[in-house]
Amino acid sequence: MTSLGIIIGIAAVIVIISAGAGAQSLIVNQFNAIGTNLIGILPGSSDEDGPPASAFGIILQTLKYEDAQAIAQSVPHVTAVSSYNTGMATASYQSAKTDATYYGVMPEYLDVEDTGVDKGRFFDNDEDRGSVKVAVLGWQVARDLFEGQEPVGKKVKIGKEFFEVIGVMRQRGVSGFQNNDEIILIPAQTAQKIMLGVRHVGFIRAKVDKKENLPQAVDDIRLLLRDRHNLLESKVDDFNIRNTADAIKTLTSITDVLKFFLAAIAGISLLVGGVGVMNIMLASVNERVREIGLRKAVGAKPNDIMVQFLAESITVTLTGGVVGIIIGSLISALVAIVARYLGYDWDLVVSPLSIFMGFGVAFVVGLIFGIYPARRAAKLNSIEALRWE
Repeated sequence: MTSLGIIIGIAAVIVIISAGAGAQSLIVNQFNAIGTNLIGILPGSSDEDGPPASAFGIILQTLKYEDAQAIAQSVPHVTAVSSYNTGMATASYQSAKTDATYYGVMPEYLDVEDTGVDKGRFFDNDEDRGSVKVAVLGWQVARDLFEGQEPVGKKVKIGKEFFEVIGVMRQRGVSGFQNNDEIILIPAQTAQKIMLGVRHVGFIRAKVDKKENLPQAVDDIRLLLRDRHNLLESKVDDFNIRNTADAIKTLTSITDVLKFFLAAIAGISLLVGGVGVMNIMLASVNERVREIGLRKAVGAKPNDIMVQFLAESITVTLTGGVVGIIIGSLISALVAIVARYLGYDWDLVVSPLSIFMGFGVAFVVGLIFGIYPARRAAKLNSIEALRWE
């Protein structure tokens, strides 16, 4: 019971640090799955350190399909570009139905997203320019609609329009917090003119040949778009350019702060556990007054008594620390197993630092909260202690 507060506190610190590292790995893995050499161009201006206006659901029309084409043709180091328009619709084939997100993208989408087709083919530039009603189904959408049948060559209804299925994407899972197996891909011009009735694009992604060339590519894209949008020098950008490498760095720093802040909150329980240890040691001093008097009578010095009670206090907290580390590690492993079972790319991280912190904190708590009881025991008068009833 004396060690229980220490056990709970250490276990909580281990679990929170591990869960924070796991959540951090989930976020980083999601962005790494998208690619660290990608540039995202969003409509609307924003502060460099703040979120773009489109992140708040504001629909802006400053980016066009032609902007994506110009970036692909004119910017060095850019190897592939695709515009994106998004919509939600019910997709159906005969009696089977599923709600899916459809993306209007350019044929270079496969290169931008570093993916491929499992069955059939992807649409080409002629089908994009001609606004042809063809679709490539995500892996899960194909399973939901066709249940083992061959989807290529069939016609599916997306919203109110019929599309010919020309391909099925290979299984990709979740990346960027989007399940890529539950989407439908259609030509960008088809999405704009037939499905959505718009001339603007939601956003643009550009793939750069090397990560080292990202800053130069960002500058070149900014100059190109400012020229295309006829922005004078005094005008701010009507677009926002971000790259995944900067996003990963920013998110990592934010999650680091949150991780250690939560661990500090969990550490409050260690303070409570330390007070409990001090109370038990004080009670132990009162119950062992005659023992202390007897030890002093046979030659024990005050330092000997103090070391004895400090050693007992530290032993109690270190024992609780070991048990807490074991329990915390087991809970962390269970959290990681459940997260992976649910399909998240969650890493089990029980770092040596957190284990060292567990031992260190347990030792310090035992030392600090054992000093007062140990000093009280060391100061007892041996004669009075022997007469204690």
